[in-house]
Amino acid sequence: MAIALAVLATTGPATADGPGRAPVADPAQTTTPGYGGEPGDGQSHEPGVDPTPERPPTSEVSWLSFPGGVFAVDSLGRTVRYRACDGDTGRVADPSMRVTAGVASGAVVVGGTAYRYRVPLVGRSEGTLEVIQRHRPPTTLPGVVVTSPQPPTDPVAGARLFPLSGQLARVVADASLNPAGVTVRDLSGRYGDQQIAVNGSLRPKAASVIKLWILVELLRRVDCGQVALDDGVLVTPEDVVGGTGQLQFETFPQVVTLHRLAQYLIKYSDNVAANVLITYLGGFAPVNALIDSMNQRSTILARRMLDSAAAQRGEENYTSPDDVVSLLGAVWDGEILTPASRDLMIGFMREQTLNTKIPAALPPGVPVAHKTGDLPDASHDVGYYLIPGTETAVAFLTAGPMATGDETVRRMARTVYDFLVTPVEGAVEE
Repeated sequence: MAIALAVLATTGPATADGPGRAPVADPAQTTTPGYGGEPGDGQSHEPGVDPTPERPPTSEVSWLSFPGGVFAVDSLGRTVRYRACDGDTGRVADPSMRVTAGVASGAVVVGGTAYRYRVPLVGRSEGTLEVIQRHRPPTTLPGVVVTSPQPPTDPVAGARLFPLSGQLARVVADASLNPAGVTVRDLSGRYGDQQIAVNGSLRPKAASVIKLWILVELLRRVDCGQVALDDGVLVTPEDVVGGTGQLQFETFPQVVTLHRLAQYLIKYSDNVAANVLITYLGGFAPVNALIDSMNQRSTILARRMLDSAAAQRGEENYTSPDDVVSLLGAVWDGEILTPASRDLMIGFMREQTLNTKIPAALPPGVPVAHKTGDLPDASHDVGYYLIPGTETAVAFLTAGPMATGDETVRRMARTVYDFLVTPVEGAVEE
């Protein structure tokens, strides 16, 4: 089995296995993520010997995070996208974009509004967006640049996480029946906010992991003041589907609050809640617009839960470990949701009732917040290890038979835990 190990290298540009070169996008295309194509070649790169970077890692894609919105840049495809509380430009071509010294800059005009930007292609940098409308003073929006992966804040501390890659690679190699991928990002600073991956661009069916993006899009609208969680939605008997969840056992029609739909979406992986929220949000397009605005090219929402007819037509939901951790990291860092919505989302994940994977692999009482995904040919568990001082985002994804995939996920989950609880001084480079 070919295994791609990836770390954010301590010398030179970013080396995580990721998307390939993107063509110039059609500016009319506003809803389809993955506009740049499929994930990359999965080549592996070893970390450099010198832990001091020669220059900051750069990426071909980045997005500027500012209160209430994002501004996405693809420097190879020469496209941008503004998506905020006041509107969405869709993916817009900017053939005149300038890329100099790792900074993309330019201007586009959409619907009479000009967007002038200066966005570094280096994560954690500062960028600016100026929004210019007729008869109004220009609005300057400074913000933090987000890439996938984000560069480490401390390469020396980050190097201490590298041995975990080798340990996880052995677990992945042993999973002969289940192609597997794993991405891990330190959130605590203990390992310098380093990210590592083994087959991080693996793209299996997303199963219920896709529900995380549905929740984030809902909470984004709450943050924008467009909806309130105590708003009610009429759920009818026609909305009821089987599989996981609790709503299917209730009597309909009835009005269900957005808060309960959001909670059940994660806590019980409720398929009825998922489908109702997809409809409430306006279909697949808004969720895919969220995905596209964060440049998560391996992820797409293309069918509702338990829609077997759509699945037979080849309409399927997909994601990757790298994309999942990109989302989890953006949520944790407050780059896509407000602190209140972030805490609510993680709280729902802590209430997860499907606990046969990550929690089952760890000692009782280890704090985790997670979301599972199960299909006959996929088994996933993703989320946060919330061990104080060692908070970590993880994504364990597998394809192939679910039963053996469950065991592979548990092995990966335990491998990460054992590494995290080992004193840093005791870590041995492999």
